[in-house]
Amino acid sequence: MKFGIIGTNWITDRFIAAANAHPEFSIGAIYSRAEETGKHFADKYDVKNVYTDMEKMFQSGDIDAVYIASPNLFHAEQSILAIKNGIHVLCEKPAVTSVDEMDQVIQAAKQYQTTYMEAMKSTVTPTFLNLKKHLHKIGPLRRFVFHYNQYSSRYDKYKDGIIENAFKPELGNGARMDLGVYTIAPLMHLVGEPNSVLKNDYLLSTGAIGQGSMILVYEQFEAVLMYSKITDSHFPSEIQGEDGVIEIDQISDPSHILIKYRDGQTEDISVQHDYDSMYYEVAEFIACVNNKQIESTINTHEISRAVAKLLTH
Repeated sequence: MKFGIIGTNWITDRFIAAANAHPEFSIGAIYSRAEETGKHFADKYDVKNVYTDMEKMFQSGDIDAVYIASPNLFHAEQSILAIKNGIHVLCEKPAVTSVDEMDQVIQAAKQYQTTYMEAMKSTVTPTFLNLKKHLHKIGPLRRFVFHYNQYSSRYDKYKDGIIENAFKPELGNGARMDLGVYTIAPLMHLVGEPNSVLKNDYLLSTGAIGQGSMILVYEQFEAVLMYSKITDSHFPSEIQGEDGVIEIDQISDPSHILIKYRDGQTEDISVQHDYDSMYYEVAEFIACVNNKQIESTINTHEISRAVAKLLTH
C-alpha cells in the first residue's frame, strides 16, 4: 500500500521506521509546503515523488493512502480533501480541533466510502487490548488516574522568547490537545463518555495550555486526568477498583501493566510487543483498507468524536 506523507518532523520519522516493518507499507510520495524541505526528507527514504500541491499528490496515482502529521489545525481540512479524492486517511492525534470538524470527516468517509482512522497508537497495542479483557478483575471501578506530563523540548525556547508551534494555540496545540489526548482516548475506550466534566487549565502568555487537569464524573466512579508540557512526572497511571489496582507504566504507550490485588497477590497482564507501538496502528489501518471498512472496530469514529468533544470542552 503506497502512502503519501504529510509532515516532515520527528514523529513522521518514527512512524516510517515502525511502518517499514509491515510488508504492505511503502512510501509513494512526500508533501511539503517547501520543495527543498520535501526533497531533503524524501532523499532520506529514497522517495522520488515530492509535491508542494497537496491535491495534486492526492490525484497523482502515486499513493493509495496518506499519513497526516501536520499541525493539528490542518488535520480535518487535509483529511477531507484526501477522502474526496479517494485516498484513505491515517491521521495523527488529535484528529481534529472541534466536534464539528469530526462530524465533517465522518460524513466524508461515509459519503466517499473511504477509510479514515485516527492514529491513536496506544489503544491498538496488544497490551492495551489485553487490559480491556482484565478490567473486571479489580471489582467495582472507583477511580482512574491517568496522566501524561512531559517537559517540552521547546519550552526552554519559549522562555527565551522563541515561540514554536508547540505553544501556538492558533494551530490547535497545547498540553491538552497534544498530551491530554493520550489520557482521554484510553478512558473513552474503557468506559465511554462521562456524565459531567470539571477542568482546570494553566494558560501560558500565548494562550496555549501549559498544563491542566480534568475530573470526569461517572455514576459510580471518577477519572482524574492530568497533562503538562511544562513539568515532568514519573509515577505510573492507575485504575482503582474495590478488589485491587491496575498499575500502568505509561498511559501514552503502555507496555507493562500489573494488577495488584487487595490480598497481596499480583498479576502481570502485559503482552510482549514485537514491534514499535506505532506499528500496530499501521497494521490496523491497512487491515481496515483491505477489508473495505470505512472505520476501525477499535479506534472507531465514535470514539474519536467523543475524544474531540472532551478535548474542546
